Amino acid sequence: MNLRAITLNVGKALLVSALFMSLSLVVSIIDGVDSGFMPLLISFVLTGLVGLFPFIFVKTAPAMSMKDGFVTIVLAWLLSFIFGMLPYIMWGGEFTIINAWFESVSGYTTTGSTILNNIEALPKSLLFWRSSTHFIGGLGVVVFLLLVLPQASPYRMKLTNMEMSSLSKDGYRYKSSKVIRIIVSIYIGFVVASFFALWAAGMSAFDALNHAFSIAATGGFSTKNLSIAYYNSDLINGIVLFFMVICAMHFGLLYSVIVTGSLKPMNNAVVKYYFGSILVCSVIIMISLMTQGGYDSWGRAAMDSTFTVVSYMSTAGFAICDNAVWPWLAGVILIFVSFQCGCSGSTTGGIKVDRIVIAFKAVGHEIKRRLHPSSVSQVRISGQNLSDGSVSAVMLFIVAYVFTMFVSVILVMLCGTEPATAVSGVVASIGSVGPGLGELGCLDNYSTQPVMAKFIYSIDMFMGRVEIFPLLVVLSMIFKRR
Repeated sequence: MNLRAITLNVGKALLVSALFMSLSLVVSIIDGVDSGFMPLLISFVLTGLVGLFPFIFVKTAPAMSMKDGFVTIVLAWLLSFIFGMLPYIMWGGEFTIINAWFESVSGYTTTGSTILNNIEALPKSLLFWRSSTHFIGGLGVVVFLLLVLPQASPYRMKLTNMEMSSLSKDGYRYKSSKVIRIIVSIYIGFVVASFFALWAAGMSAFDALNHAFSIAATGGFSTKNLSIAYYNSDLINGIVLFFMVICAMHFGLLYSVIVTGSLKPMNNAVVKYYFGSILVCSVIIMISLMTQGGYDSWGRAAMDSTFTVVSYMSTAGFAICDNAVWPWLAGVILIFVSFQCGCSGSTTGGIKVDRIVIAFKAVGHEIKRRLHPSSVSQVRISGQNLSDGSVSAVMLFIVAYVFTMFVSVILVMLCGTEPATAVSGVVASIGSVGPGLGELGCLDNYSTQPVMAKFIYSIDMFMGRVEIFPLLVVLSMIFKRR
């Protein structure tokens, strides 16, 4: 294992966090040097020093192996979590060690779960730092690292392949350096566009920027206890809804639409299923709310159901109503969309729409093959044949995902959490959704969960963010050495 290459590049990833801590310090100064200044200053110094330390001994990154790449990815995320929790711990309040860890992991993985009962009690500098972890995590700690690597570096190509799932890469037809530029440009574009739209709709500039970070990252951290419901504005609701929908789509696809000026790239099975599932799930919940949920307005039921479905499916986790009192049919639908989530190549988590479509196609293909054993055919999506290896990889990921959920639910229940809450919390955590059902609903939080349950949820967030296998590879390497 090449420790010099690993430490140098993990150090670069930590410097990204230090940069945003410095920006949070600027927010503190503008706000009159609020109570978050010293915690952020100390955290900035510590993170910066640790990030710079490898550069003293390693001037250039040596060649790396595939194993080194996986270790780099896992360590970059883990150390970002650890240093990201420092401002919370030193500020105090509701931030015990486990709560600070949970909030940090939730921020970087863009899950958006929180342990805070009173978000508005935080100083503006900490609110900005909290949203910044979404911005960093949405692009990906490793994507920031790739930005500073030479374009011709083989290290860049290897890390690009490891950080992005095979499904995500299928939407790009460019070299690795172009792919990174596409991701960054679309992502920054979402932040800028949603910021100006929310600002124009009546949010303060500070709130608009924080929510823009969360929207682009499909994270869900808000500056208000009531999330988007605080503003009580149909215009703001509509703006957030629009951006949640497009931010959960493949960035490469959106880039193609912008460059060509045509919606033709949208004409594929995955996009059709994505919009179709939003429509069907929203209609089912809307009917449920009108017949069982006590709603008396179809318009209100339509807005609440659509916004919440998109919020869960995009893993943004924003709220405009309290779904804790919704009927169980609505809850079951939300569990499904939390399991499925958005498209590959976006900042969403979960199984991904692409894998669900491939799984459905694979099942249909297997039924056809059994009915006609002598026929020769392949699974096809939008006119393209998928290799047996690609289909097997998708099915293997789904099995690993479900098995991880199953084990996590058992462990959380052993901590004393009731079954429905355990299932809801695990699905929301591994899918990077944030809110769950019942006591973990849109307007609630994870503060009452047992300490070990919070730790398990945080591990699920991490596994969901890196799509399980990179973490399993590193754990396998550790146990093999032993």
